[in-house]
Amino acid sequence: MTTTPDTAIILGTGLGKLADEITDTICIPYKEIPNFPISTVEGHCGQLIFGKLGAKDIMAMEGRFHYYEGYSMQEVTFPIRVMYELGIKTLFVSNAAGGTNPGFEIGDLMIITDQINALPENPLRGKNFPTGPRFVDMHEAYDQQLIRQAKTIAAEKGIKVQEGVYLATQGPTYETPAEYKMFRTWGADAVGMSTVPEVIVANHCGIKCFGISVITDLGVEGKIVEVSHEEVQKAADAVQPLMAEIMREMINRA
Repeated sequence: MTTTPDTAIILGTGLGKLADEITDTICIPYKEIPNFPISTVEGHCGQLIFGKLGAKDIMAMEGRFHYYEGYSMQEVTFPIRVMYELGIKTLFVSNAAGGTNPGFEIGDLMIITDQINALPENPLRGKNFPTGPRFVDMHEAYDQQLIRQAKTIAAEKGIKVQEGVYLATQGPTYETPAEYKMFRTWGADAVGMSTVPEVIVANHCGIKCFGISVITDLGVEGKIVEVSHEEVQKAADAVQPLMAEIMREMINRA
């Protein structure tokens, strides 16, 4: 196995079990990595994995960090800086999200076409790192070629996918009905608490990004019900094999 893979995956909610398919693994707990935060969220194991997914050498984060855990934006996105230094060229991300698009259903997979940053801080605030320019172009935050490839694979395998805009909030509260309604008017199709800072920093580093959200609850008038973290995990686990199949195919065709 090479020690310098060019592909990384953040195994967020909905992709955690993909770690079981990685072979020839070298696992490094986050607590053993200097300056790395520690994941505190249930279901996020907290280790870096180097190995093979099929025939492809990859790096995987089993568990991510969130602003609501009390970390700064620089800490949340520190792993992306590490990826850049290790030579990562393409980043795959997944998350759980509440759907605001009335055409969505629980269990849908949404290919992320764009994003809205509703977090209280931009991770690039402060001194500019030499990995990228002071003012980062974000007109293609998610790589269009990767999006087309994902749609092709989904069609080949008969997997239903949606497309839409992902919006990130601070959390850790789930959204109120009024907030869901507001975010929909902003143009969001799904709302979550992660991904956006990572993708901003990845773009700053020149890393191509691809993302999928699993719709685990609905913020649509008339369909809003009480939701818990356990229910979100359960909904994500139900469609995890489909999300993993798309990601696996994309990585091995790269």
